[in-house]
Amino acid sequence: MSDCLFCQIVNGSIPAQIAGENGQALAFADINPQAPTHLLLVPKLHITNADEISAEHATDVASMFSLAQEVAAAASVRDSGYRLVMNVGEDAQNSVAHLHMHLLGGRKMTWPPG
Repeated sequence: MSDCLFCQIVNGSIPAQIAGENGQALAFADINPQAPTHLLLVPKLHITNADEISAEHATDVASMFSLAQEVAAAASVRDSGYRLVMNVGEDAQNSVAHLHMHLLGGRKMTWPPG
């Protein structure tokens, strides 16, 4: 989708600080970090949000989780712990209509998330 911010990052027309990549997913730094480590992981295929995931997206979604493990290790948060978050819809403050997962780490997380 030509007007999708994350599609433009995936295709390289908008620069981002890339943290990792595999065949189906890309990880990059969040421009408004909420933790010392705050990365976004997106499928390279445009999927609007988690509510639209279907069986045909299994490889894309699995690739996001595999990449999350890799970039968490590279960021030295895999052993200490990290949080993965997906938001769906306006009430969840999902601001970009492209499936994405936040990887947050580098500090003790609180519950409930604020």
